[in-house]
Amino acid sequence: MPFILENSLAIPHVLKITFPLVLLTLAIGYGIIIAIYNVYFHPLRRFPGPKLWAATAILAAINIMRGRPHEKILEFHKKYGDVVRIGPAQLSFAHPEAWKDVCGHLKRGQLENEKDPKVINEKLDKSVISACRERHGPLRRTLAHVFSARAMAAQQPLINKFIDLFIQRLHEQCEDGSKPLNMVKWYEWATFDIIGDLATGESFGCLENSRSHPWMVVLFEFMRTVPVMQALSDFPFSSILKPLLFTLFIPLNIIRMHRAKQFSIDRIDKRLKLGAERPDFVTAMLENGSDYKLSKEELVDNSILLTTAGSETTATTLAGVTYFLCSHPDVLAKLNAEVRLAFKSEDEIDVNSVQNLTYMHAVLKEAMRVYPAVAVALERLSPPCGTQIAGEYIAGGTSMGVWQYPLYHNPSHFLYPDSFIPERWLGDERFAKDHKEVLQPFSHGPRSCLGMNLAYMEMRLIMARLIWNFDLKLASDSKDWVKHQKVLFFWVKPPLNVYLKPRAIQRHMDE
Repeated sequence: MPFILENSLAIPHVLKITFPLVLLTLAIGYGIIIAIYNVYFHPLRRFPGPKLWAATAILAAINIMRGRPHEKILEFHKKYGDVVRIGPAQLSFAHPEAWKDVCGHLKRGQLENEKDPKVINEKLDKSVISACRERHGPLRRTLAHVFSARAMAAQQPLINKFIDLFIQRLHEQCEDGSKPLNMVKWYEWATFDIIGDLATGESFGCLENSRSHPWMVVLFEFMRTVPVMQALSDFPFSSILKPLLFTLFIPLNIIRMHRAKQFSIDRIDKRLKLGAERPDFVTAMLENGSDYKLSKEELVDNSILLTTAGSETTATTLAGVTYFLCSHPDVLAKLNAEVRLAFKSEDEIDVNSVQNLTYMHAVLKEAMRVYPAVAVALERLSPPCGTQIAGEYIAGGTSMGVWQYPLYHNPSHFLYPDSFIPERWLGDERFAKDHKEVLQPFSHGPRSCLGMNLAYMEMRLIMARLIWNFDLKLASDSKDWVKHQKVLFFWVKPPLNVYLKPRAIQRHMDE
């Protein structure tokens, strides 16, 4: 009897040990079966790429969370070619035809490659970037009025006001040119103030106060979690593990994002009370002559999108341009000469005159190639019936992307791909065989960036005014500024310290 009792009491203890082991064994077995299927039987099995990445999404997810995906994808394209399998159901394209096939207008008989739902979610975001095909067309046509020639002409005084303040603040900070300034922050403050004023009716006060607005801080922290959230979606058993992983990996201050959304709602409410007389984005969105009328939620979400996309990316490009100019004295000297010989006075620098700065345009394009503001892929999902990309049949449900940094640094597309040489855009015969058409920093097709012309206008005006007023010199602690930067959706940029020495400008006076 004692023997029977002892063994009956031991059974629950044995089960406590055995049951988790059984579950673990089943999970490992399931994972091995899935990995074998992915490598040898999956519809994408014929595409080249690292076998371990094809077997499981875990490696790609870890790489994204480490902030080095652009370097790894470039390495894969150099090794495997223009089409690389970088996940069980994921392809990366570096083919010259990829932009138009992945992101371009629909071909006859083909369905649209929709935005990958792990990247955007229309239920959570009502902006144009997340809109489904049916809603996207009418919404984009409505928002196009924001960037029409007429609207941008009316917006110029508002933009110039902040560029004037930007230059004024720089003069105040470096009267004798002995103290370097962190231009990453100054460019962010200028672009956020400009777009904040245009998108919501008032600036963030960054230039006025010489510091970042709390809304900006929360926004940057949130955007850095976007690739992490996307990576978590690729983990096995993500529906079970995602809440736990989200808690572990997402910074706690992202909980404040809902407060930032309410801040945006309050600003839009305040702007709407001003009426439609102010020449900004809100007026253009409301008074557009279209039958499509934006809901309050669409108005708020698109204002947030315009503020984000229209400021951070522009500031990133300006910082990149400044770094490359200071790192290449010969290029800086050429641009200085172009700007300073083109105008007799600073007052002549305006939205029309800066369009004649040919060398500046080449400098901007080359900076966006070497250091694209969006270095990663904005992935699309092939339709259930599959599609044709660069002459290849792609099975339905495949996540597809054109990674900008790997594309632009690929030696099969550009001669000296890692070098900053603006002359490649000015007819230099050395670069006659470059695939220049692959440079699409504002994306391509019906979902390309609406604000391209505004971004170019801002960058030209700011750089021309900066070069007119100052001589630039890179501080020694920023000489390797671009090296080892991580990409967490946006570049994680260290300070870019630059000496700005005010010029002794000779004033030209009419006789």
